Amino acid sequence: MADLSNFDPNSPGLLSNNIFGLPFSEEDARLVLLPVPWEVTVSYTHGTARGPEHIFKASLQVDLYDADVKNGWREGFYMRDCDKQLLLRSDYLRKEAELYLKFLSEGGDVNENDFLRRSVDDVNRGTQKMNEWVYQQTSELLQRGKLVGLVGGDHSTPLGYFKAIGEHKGDYGILQIDAHADLRNSYEGFKYSHASIMYNALAEVPQITKLVQVGVRDYCEEELAYIRDSNGRVTTFFDQDMKERTFEGESWKSICDDIIAQLPQQVYISFDIDGLDPKLCPHTGTPVAGGLEGPQVFYLFRRILESGRKLIGFDLVEVSAGLDEWDANVGARMLFKLCNLMVK
Repeated sequence: MADLSNFDPNSPGLLSNNIFGLPFSEEDARLVLLPVPWEVTVSYTHGTARGPEHIFKASLQVDLYDADVKNGWREGFYMRDCDKQLLLRSDYLRKEAELYLKFLSEGGDVNENDFLRRSVDDVNRGTQKMNEWVYQQTSELLQRGKLVGLVGGDHSTPLGYFKAIGEHKGDYGILQIDAHADLRNSYEGFKYSHASIMYNALAEVPQITKLVQVGVRDYCEEELAYIRDSNGRVTTFFDQDMKERTFEGESWKSICDDIIAQLPQQVYISFDIDGLDPKLCPHTGTPVAGGLEGPQVFYLFRRILESGRKLIGFDLVEVSAGLDEWDANVGARMLFKLCNLMVK
């Protein structure tokens, strides 16, 4: 166990310590955060691959008192270093993907361009290897009895963790906070696109018995048809519908009750930061007007635990480095809440 006798939780966070300025090693920590600096299939703006390191820096400004989980930090939170080889591979493949997407947007036919066909193959192989790396890293941590949180990167990053935790914990449901449904099949030719994460999860992870989406407000007809044809495996609380319910006098508590009623006993939270109002995350990969406020999300998360359900894992993704530290500041505070709820 870490020696906390000389640690002052009221003092400024020290750069020499780990996430949130905490003095834990990986061995001492109950919860280990795995950064995945990856954003190869980004389809709008980039910067999320460097989100984990910016969240780490911003986390030193987060006070350690959480009224929902007092002294949760004492359980130990530790964030691993970003894998530099993974980041370099992401940067290289993203440039290949950008050339391909530019070619498509200009009306090009990829079947007539051998170089770009090979680029698509390179990207698909690279994302497959990333998925395998995440699976191996998270499997090893779970086997050691650690709680695990994943910090992206874009939303393609947690698929390997979905598989690992399903093998380790059995059947579970995903609560997805997101502006997008992410149910596209092989978006833009990329099998493991950030826009396909939930399609791939439902196709490849049999232990996921339920997907509950909250805040969705940007989606296509293909995704809407998928939801409607899922036989109840997917339930989506669209942002517009939730807002109209509140306009007509319904409480957020009532809406949360409906959301929670759709969740099974074991819950994994997949939190795309763009599920929030974009004033809170203006530099995220694909911001969309509308969305949730931070306290709304925290209230929902707390109510899930109060319902007797168990939080078994989480990811926080699409936090961008941006032009300033605002997104990272918000991301660090979302992460601290998730960490505390995870150990509660």
